[in-house]
Amino acid sequence: MSDSYDDRMKDHDMDERAPIDPAPFSLSDLKKAIPAHCFRRSAVWSSCYVVQDLIITFLLYTVANTYIPHLPPPLVYLAWPVYWFCQSCILTGLWVLGHECGHHAFSEYQWIDNAVGFVLHSALLTPYFSWKYSHRKHHANTNSLENEEVYIPRTQSQLRTYSTYEFLDNTPGRILILVIMLTLGFPLYLLTNVSGKKYDRFTNHFDPLSPIFTERERIQVALSDLGIVAVFYGLKFLVQTKGFGWVMCMYGVPVIGLNSFIIVITYLHHTHLSSPHYDSTEWNWIKGALTTIDRDFGLLNRVFHDVTHTHVLHHLFPYIPHYHAKEASEAIKPILGDYRMIDRTPFFKAMWREAKECIYIEQDADSKHKGTYWYHKM
Repeated sequence: MSDSYDDRMKDHDMDERAPIDPAPFSLSDLKKAIPAHCFRRSAVWSSCYVVQDLIITFLLYTVANTYIPHLPPPLVYLAWPVYWFCQSCILTGLWVLGHECGHHAFSEYQWIDNAVGFVLHSALLTPYFSWKYSHRKHHANTNSLENEEVYIPRTQSQLRTYSTYEFLDNTPGRILILVIMLTLGFPLYLLTNVSGKKYDRFTNHFDPLSPIFTERERIQVALSDLGIVAVFYGLKFLVQTKGFGWVMCMYGVPVIGLNSFIIVITYLHHTHLSSPHYDSTEWNWIKGALTTIDRDFGLLNRVFHDVTHTHVLHHLFPYIPHYHAKEASEAIKPILGDYRMIDRTPFFKAMWREAKECIYIEQDADSKHKGTYWYHKM
């Protein structure tokens, strides 16, 4: 029997820092190692995954709506969380497919990708084009201290200006931070650009005139806003006909769960003691892409369409569709060697550990790489 996907090659030891010297390979070397068919995008095959997730979403909704309200009190309090968790997972998979559309990895036709992504993300209260454009900046500037778009860590001197951090450096404080992060983190990022790049004025993902976007992108940002308004109008109608409680149980709580998974996935992909950040003296695109971390979410890897444990590949070749990602990722493992980072720590344990250990970044005083910064704990 052949070895498993994650065990065929020796992976980078996550107890050690990632290599920061220039990689002994080029993007072209990596591309040549990937089978040509992995770059082919099929609208039909991609659509099958959308239909699959929509069918499961509908089945979960039907079961919950038909049976849970009639369960006796002890069971109903157990059944609702089970539904919310399962539905949140499937909605996260649908969101990932919309994210794939934003990378032109859904089909060979940009208009199909944009149409599908717009519908999926709008239905899940994410402004499709706005997210697509800011996320593209993240991919172009990963872990660049000057130009990264999101998850920009503070230095120790910057952290000292926030007295609340010292107050929250304890178990209850970290629990509070994680609860806020997981429930409000993604909406606050969209609404206020919290944890995002600092611009010369207040900005968010709903303002077409935001400095996040270029002139040619502003009309599509406005279209994203209209998509969100249309969904809220539909939700208003449902509240009037079905009631607020019904809408929250069937849709609201699963979407909150989806937002939590988005934060968990993206945070863990870009936060680890082994992962460096670079200033302009050290950063280049491929070094930035190689700072990302593959994470193992167990059975949820498949539910999330493998976005969790093929993220290094995704940053190198974001237009490879998810159904080829595992094969493509395995193909470049021998070339990447120690430059591919993967951490198999269970995600709930990793969130707690990273929240405890990855507090601020600093240079190593005795390092020749003065433009390289590493995470430290308080």
